[in-house]
Amino acid sequence: MESTKILNVKGLACPMPIVKTKKAMNELHLGDVLEIHATDKGAKKDLTAWAKVSGHEMLKYEEDGEVLKFWMKKGN
Repeated sequence: MESTKILNVKGLACPMPIVKTKKAMNELHLGDVLEIHATDKGAKKDLTAWAKVSGHEMLKYEEDGEVLKFWMKKGN
């Protein structure tokens, strides 16, 4: 999947993946896709919920070994 930007939050625990994702999304334009790489197991639930309440769209999620990968489309 084509990403506008890749955000590495591996090794960070809650709430830092959300904090850094929010900052990165603020730097993108409407329709851009942010690829997020995390290792915090809670990130799947946290990022999915945050995307929904923030008006963004979670396009895809996959696990690559210990790394959780997310693709989030900027919605507003």
